Amino acid sequence: MKPTAIVYTSQTGHTWQYALLLGEQLGLSVYALDEACAKLSDGSPVLYLGWLHANHVKGYRAAARRFVLCAVCGVGLCDTGALTAEVRKATSIPESVPLFTLQGGMDRSRLKGVDKLMMAMLTRALAAQKQRSAQDERMLELLGKDASYVRPENLAAVLQWYREQGA
Repeated sequence: MKPTAIVYTSQTGHTWQYALLLGEQLGLSVYALDEACAKLSDGSPVLYLGWLHANHVKGYRAAARRFVLCAVCGVGLCDTGALTAEVRKATSIPESVPLFTLQGGMDRSRLKGVDKLMMAMLTRALAAQKQRSAQDERMLELLGKDASYVRPENLAAVLQWYREQGA
């Protein structure tokens, strides 16, 4: 089933940017989750994008209760295509729903409360490690600077999936 709209939840704006890119490339309307609940009918087929928090796709449960999720994209600091098994398990996304992970970025000015504290603690813990893996080094670099890694080419797998859905 092909989605008729794109629905998203974003904290720092990276998920919103991906939603807009997809909407433009696929010719689909883009709605924040709250807006979609007011404008779309229950059971509408949608492509859902949510930001990743401890491998959970934020907003997934609310979107799944209201809409038919044709596919899900989780946007976080991980590399595009990484951690899909972990995200699927943590979020309880059925195997029948395609899942994509997209690298977003970091904007510490938009973090609040516990999230801000958690990122600071993670940064300190990684920096304190005497022996860091290449993945740890990359994560430390990502956490240490505000940057966006949103790129149209990161959407290649999502676009391929959409084309394979037929007319």
